[in-house]
Amino acid sequence: MSVRTDLAVESKEIYEKENKRKVPGVNVSTSNIGPVKITNVEVQTDEGENLMQKPIGTYITIDMPRYTHYDAEVMDEVSEAIAEELSKLIKLEESMTALVVGLGNWNVTPDALGPKVVNKIMITRHLKKLIPDSIDEGIRPVCSLSPGVLGITGMETGEIIKGVVDKIKPNLIICIDALASRKLERVNTTIQIGTTGISPGAGVGNRRMEISEKTLGIPVIAIGVPTVVDAATIANDTVDMVLDEMIKSAKSGKEFYDMLKSINKCEKQKMIEEILHPYVGDLMVTPKEVDAVIDSLSKVIANGINIALQPALTKEDINKYIQ
Repeated sequence: MSVRTDLAVESKEIYEKENKRKVPGVNVSTSNIGPVKITNVEVQTDEGENLMQKPIGTYITIDMPRYTHYDAEVMDEVSEAIAEELSKLIKLEESMTALVVGLGNWNVTPDALGPKVVNKIMITRHLKKLIPDSIDEGIRPVCSLSPGVLGITGMETGEIIKGVVDKIKPNLIICIDALASRKLERVNTTIQIGTTGISPGAGVGNRRMEISEKTLGIPVIAIGVPTVVDAATIANDTVDMVLDEMIKSAKSGKEFYDMLKSINKCEKQKMIEEILHPYVGDLMVTPKEVDAVIDSLSKVIANGINIALQPALTKEDINKYIQ
């Protein structure tokens, strides 16, 4: 069954559910930082890569507590969790430059996460050059870019980023993008940090040029949040819940029970997609409060990146700079 998800943890769950065993070549560990749950999925072998359909690398999933977006203290705790996990992946000396890239279309709210994060990043590269005597030596040079999308610029996002990389020669890229999830409950509540780069537009079936160490020659850390879910997935999950309830009510061994149990879920998913497509196409769904949530998420992620990139500064110092 073809399931649309950008989350490694969901790919793992889907494989384990279908095959009743752990994924070979994949190591999984979980931990907690305060109220924040962290799942670390490491794809270690070619077999694991093929089964998961995810490149070899590390995928860190941060599950936020419910109502995070309405609680300033919890937002800070999530930011600190992001910073802690990012700090483990960032291998830079103080003088090395980091480029933060906000992927996505700033005119479409569910896809505007990247550009909104970039607006809140502490930018210091120009200050290190213009007023070096006034800038503390511990502050790392950081620059940013919101390249837009092909439909706005007429250029591949990857082409724009590669041009900038060739010119300014940063030592690390951190990309932020909106993703797609398999489960409704993970929309706007899960943050994934990966070391394998990203393909803009992949979440909505519009894959563009890959942005990774392989294509750019420098390490790329990708941060993403699922902001949409496929309409066919919602319909399929609803039908599954109805079937499960009918199976519970039916008597085991009866003809109706056997018929329900014999339904092929792969064929059902394909049938739903075929029925829906002429009417809604590749419809993606997002919650009605997405405007407020994207604003909140952008602050949480930007704070986490700022703390990780500027370990010499306190959170209060960073907030003063951003304000």
